[in-house]
Amino acid sequence: MKTFLAFILTLSFALAQEPYKIPFASKGNTLELTVANTSPITTTQVSVEATGLPSWVSYSQKTVTIDQLRAKEEKAAVFSFAIDKLAPVNKEESLTFAIRSKTGETWTKEIKIQVSPPEKFELLQNYPNPFNPTTTICYQLTRDSKVQLKVYNLLGQQVATLVDGEKQAGYHQEIFDASRYASGMYIYRIVYINESGKQSSDRKTMMVVK
Repeated sequence: MKTFLAFILTLSFALAQEPYKIPFASKGNTLELTVANTSPITTTQVSVEATGLPSWVSYSQKTVTIDQLRAKEEKAAVFSFAIDKLAPVNKEESLTFAIRSKTGETWTKEIKIQVSPPEKFELLQNYPNPFNPTTTICYQLTRDSKVQLKVYNLLGQQVATLVDGEKQAGYHQEIFDASRYASGMYIYRIVYINESGKQSSDRKTMMVVK
Protein backbone atom coordinates (compact mmCIF):
# COMPACT_ATOMS: atom_id res chain seq x y z
CA MET A 1 0.00 0.00 0.00
CA LYS A 2 1.34 3.43 -0.91
CA THR A 3 1.93 5.94 1.88
CA PHE A 4 0.51 9.43 1.51
CA LEU A 5 1.98 12.33 3.47
CA ALA A 6 0.62 15.80 3.91
CA PHE A 7 2.78 18.70 5.00
CA ILE A 8 1.54 21.61 7.06
CA LEU A 9 3.80 24.61 7.60
CA THR A 10 3.68 26.82 10.66
CA LEU A 11 6.05 29.45 12.05
CA SER A 12 6.59 30.25 15.69
CA PHE A 13 6.58 33.95 14.81
CA ALA A 14 3.76 33.70 12.28
CA LEU A 15 1.88 36.87 11.49
CA ALA A 16 -1.54 37.38 9.99
CA GLN A 17 -0.24 37.91 6.46
CA GLU A 18 2.64 36.58 4.39
CA PRO A 19 5.53 37.10 3.94
CA TYR A 20 6.58 36.43 7.52
CA LYS A 21 8.64 39.17 9.16
CA ILE A 22 12.06 38.18 10.51
CA PRO A 23 14.03 40.55 12.79
CA PHE A 24 17.23 42.07 11.41
CA ALA A 25 20.48 40.26 12.36
CA SER A 26 18.54 37.95 14.68
CA LYS A 27 19.38 34.60 16.26
CA GLY A 28 17.22 31.82 17.65
CA ASN A 29 14.44 32.12 15.10
CA THR A 30 12.35 28.94 15.12
CA LEU A 31 10.58 27.39 12.18
CA GLU A 32 8.27 24.42 12.66
CA LEU A 33 7.15 22.13 9.84
CA THR A 34 4.37 19.74 10.79
CA VAL A 35 4.35 16.48 8.82
CA ALA A 36 1.03 14.62 8.78
CA ASN A 37 0.72 10.98 7.72
CA THR A 38 -2.71 10.78 6.09
CA SER A 39 -2.40 7.10 5.17
CA PRO A 40 -3.67 4.13 7.23
CA ILE A 41 -0.16 2.65 7.70
CA THR A 42 2.96 3.64 9.62
CA THR A 43 5.84 5.23 7.73
CA THR A 44 9.44 5.64 8.89
CA GLN A 45 12.51 7.76 8.21
CA VAL A 46 10.84 10.87 6.84
CA SER A 47 13.51 13.54 6.34
CA VAL A 48 12.98 17.28 6.13
CA GLU A 49 15.95 19.18 4.67
CA ALA A 50 16.61 22.89 4.23
CA THR A 51 17.76 23.34 0.62
CA GLY A 52 18.88 26.17 -1.64
CA LEU A 53 20.26 27.97 1.39
CA PRO A 54 20.69 31.74 1.11
CA SER A 55 24.19 32.75 2.24
CA TRP A 56 22.70 34.99 4.95
CA VAL A 57 20.73 32.22 6.68
CA SER A 58 22.42 29.69 8.98
CA TYR A 59 20.56 26.72 10.45
CA SER A 60 21.56 24.92 13.63
CA GLN A 61 20.92 21.75 11.62
CA LYS A 62 19.95 21.44 7.97
CA THR A 63 18.13 18.10 8.17
CA VAL A 64 15.59 16.76 10.64
CA THR A 65 14.55 13.09 10.46
CA ILE A 66 11.26 11.78 11.81
CA ASP A 67 12.00 8.16 12.72
CA GLN A 68 8.41 6.96 12.84
CA LEU A 69 5.09 8.43 11.82
CA ARG A 70 2.06 6.33 12.60
CA ALA A 71 -1.16 6.33 10.60
CA LYS A 72 -3.04 9.62 10.91
CA GLU A 73 -0.26 10.98 13.14
CA GLU A 74 1.40 14.40 12.95
CA LYS A 75 4.92 15.28 14.09
CA ALA A 76 6.93 18.47 13.89
CA ALA A 77 10.36 19.05 12.36
CA VAL A 78 11.79 22.08 14.16
CA PHE A 79 14.56 24.23 12.69
CA SER A 80 16.43 26.99 14.50
CA PHE A 81 18.15 29.61 12.37
CA ALA A 82 19.96 32.94 12.45
CA ILE A 83 19.84 35.85 10.02
CA ASP A 84 23.13 37.50 9.08
CA LYS A 85 23.37 41.30 9.15
CA LEU A 86 24.17 41.22 5.41
CA ALA A 87 20.71 39.85 4.59
CA PRO A 88 18.66 41.99 2.19
CA VAL A 89 15.90 43.84 4.04
CA ASN A 90 12.36 44.78 3.01
CA LYS A 91 12.50 42.21 0.20
CA GLU A 92 10.48 39.05 -0.19
CA GLU A 93 12.77 36.04 -0.02
CA SER A 94 12.19 32.28 0.08
CA LEU A 95 13.25 29.45 2.37
CA THR A 96 12.90 26.06 0.67
CA PHE A 97 12.55 22.61 2.24
CA ALA A 98 12.63 19.14 0.69
CA ILE A 99 10.57 16.44 2.45
CA ARG A 100 11.51 12.86 1.52
CA SER A 101 9.89 9.56 2.44
CA LYS A 102 11.79 6.30 2.93
CA THR A 103 10.46 5.08 -0.41
CA GLY A 104 12.03 8.00 -2.27
CA GLU A 105 9.02 10.27 -2.73
CA THR A 106 9.94 13.94 -2.49
CA TRP A 107 7.91 17.08 -1.84
CA THR A 108 9.13 20.66 -1.84
CA LYS A 109 7.75 23.45 0.31
CA GLU A 110 8.62 27.12 0.08
CA ILE A 111 8.13 29.75 2.76
CA LYS A 112 8.13 33.46 1.98
CA ILE A 113 9.92 35.68 4.47
CA GLN A 114 10.95 39.31 4.74
CA VAL A 115 13.81 40.56 6.89
CA SER A 116 12.97 43.73 8.79
CA PRO A 117 15.38 46.69 8.62
CA PRO A 118 17.56 47.69 11.60
CA GLU A 119 15.70 49.44 14.40
CA LYS A 120 18.28 52.21 14.66
CA PHE A 121 20.89 53.99 12.54
CA GLU A 122 24.45 53.19 13.55
CA LEU A 123 27.94 54.08 12.35
CA LEU A 124 30.33 51.36 13.51
CA GLN A 125 34.00 51.51 14.41
CA ASN A 126 36.21 50.64 11.48
CA TYR A 127 38.20 47.41 11.47
CA PRO A 128 41.04 46.76 11.67
CA ASN A 129 42.06 49.81 13.62
CA PRO A 130 44.90 50.87 13.55
CA PHE A 131 45.39 49.76 9.95
CA ASN A 132 47.71 49.78 6.95
CA PRO A 133 46.73 50.33 4.23
CA THR A 134 43.02 49.40 4.13
CA THR A 135 40.16 49.26 6.60
CA THR A 136 36.43 48.53 6.49
CA ILE A 137 33.83 51.08 7.60
CA CYS A 138 30.34 49.74 8.31
CA TYR A 139 27.00 51.40 8.96
CA GLN A 140 23.35 50.44 9.05
CA LEU A 141 20.28 52.37 7.88
CA THR A 142 16.72 52.05 9.14
CA ARG A 143 15.31 53.08 5.77
CA ASP A 144 16.38 54.04 2.26
CA SER A 145 18.45 57.21 2.51
CA LYS A 146 20.75 59.59 0.69
CA VAL A 147 24.17 59.00 2.21
CA GLN A 148 27.50 60.82 2.26
CA LEU A 149 30.49 59.13 3.88
CA LYS A 150 33.69 61.15 3.84
CA VAL A 151 37.13 61.03 5.42
CA TYR A 152 38.94 64.06 6.88
CA ASN A 153 42.35 64.72 8.38
CA LEU A 154 42.72 66.42 11.76
CA LEU A 155 42.90 69.82 10.05
CA GLY A 156 39.36 69.28 8.81
CA GLN A 157 40.45 68.82 5.20
CA GLN A 158 38.51 66.26 3.21
CA VAL A 159 40.78 63.51 1.87
CA ALA A 160 38.29 60.97 0.48
CA THR A 161 34.65 60.44 -0.41
CA LEU A 162 33.56 56.84 0.09
CA VAL A 163 29.82 57.23 -0.55
CA ASP A 164 27.74 59.98 -2.12
CA GLY A 165 24.35 58.75 -3.22
CA GLU A 166 21.29 56.66 -2.44
CA LYS A 167 21.62 53.61 -0.22
CA GLN A 168 18.97 51.07 0.72
CA ALA A 169 17.98 50.25 4.28
CA GLY A 170 20.17 47.60 5.88
CA TYR A 171 23.83 46.95 6.59
CA HIS A 172 26.61 48.38 4.41
CA GLN A 173 30.39 48.04 4.19
CA GLU A 174 32.84 50.44 2.57
CA ILE A 175 36.62 50.10 2.11
CA PHE A 176 38.99 53.00 2.80
CA ASP A 177 42.42 52.69 1.19
CA ALA A 178 45.01 54.90 2.90
CA SER A 179 47.92 53.94 0.63
CA ARG A 180 48.30 57.56 -0.49
CA TYR A 181 47.99 59.12 2.94
CA ALA A 182 50.42 59.71 5.77
CA SER A 183 50.30 57.96 9.13
CA GLY A 184 48.10 59.59 11.72
CA MET A 185 44.57 60.07 12.96
CA TYR A 186 41.68 60.53 10.54
CA ILE A 187 37.98 61.22 10.99
CA TYR A 188 35.23 59.54 9.03
CA ARG A 189 31.83 61.22 9.01
CA ILE A 190 28.49 60.05 7.71
CA VAL A 191 25.51 62.26 6.85
CA TYR A 192 22.23 60.75 5.74
CA ILE A 193 18.83 62.09 4.76
CA ASN A 194 15.99 59.57 4.84
CA GLU A 195 12.84 59.53 2.70
CA SER A 196 10.99 61.75 5.15
CA GLY A 197 13.68 64.43 4.84
CA LYS A 198 15.18 63.92 8.29
CA GLN A 199 18.94 64.48 8.36
CA SER A 200 21.32 62.88 10.85
CA SER A 201 25.08 62.48 11.13
CA ASP A 202 27.79 60.73 13.11
CA ARG A 203 31.58 60.53 13.12
CA LYS A 204 34.39 58.37 14.43
CA THR A 205 38.18 58.41 14.38
CA MET A 206 40.64 55.89 12.95
CA MET A 207 44.40 55.51 12.92
CA VAL A 208 46.71 54.88 9.97
CA VAL A 209 50.04 53.34 11.00
CA LYS A 210 52.78 52.80 8.43
